[in-house]
Amino acid sequence: MPANLYGPGDNFDKETSHAVSALMGRLHDAKVSNIRSVEVWGSGTPVRDFFFVDDCADGLIHLLQIYSDEAPINLGTGIEVNIRTLAEEIAQVVGFQGNLVFDTSKPDGMPKKILHVSRVNGTGWSATTPLTDGLNATYEWYLRTIANSGSAAG
Repeated sequence: MPANLYGPGDNFDKETSHAVSALMGRLHDAKVSNIRSVEVWGSGTPVRDFFFVDDCADGLIHLLQIYSDEAPINLGTGIEVNIRTLAEEIAQVVGFQGNLVFDTSKPDGMPKKILHVSRVNGTGWSATTPLTDGLNATYEWYLRTIANSGSAAG
């Protein structure tokens, strides 16, 4: 069971994207349009495990080679990142210098979605991509593939 995946190839559609790609696309659009503030839904306090797609692929290959138990096993970082921190990190990566406005009238979703990854870590595997590195790789892909093409879907 993987955590919240993000990375190159993600879905950047304005209607159906998830946290990382939705925020990245909105912050990029605000930057290029010189908009000074971007609304972020909720309080920014919910925490998630954001898992870079290349780490997921690596973890799956590792498990295919060594894991044969019937019990499910979680793949993720096990690191808690709140939505406020995520939005601030993405703003830095994108170069957005405006304000993030957290709209507490909008839903927060589940307060906490973190996977326990001790079983997969016990097999000798762990995620290696720091959040900022993964966000940078995602944004570079976004700029090459979507921002310059006018296409929202990834």
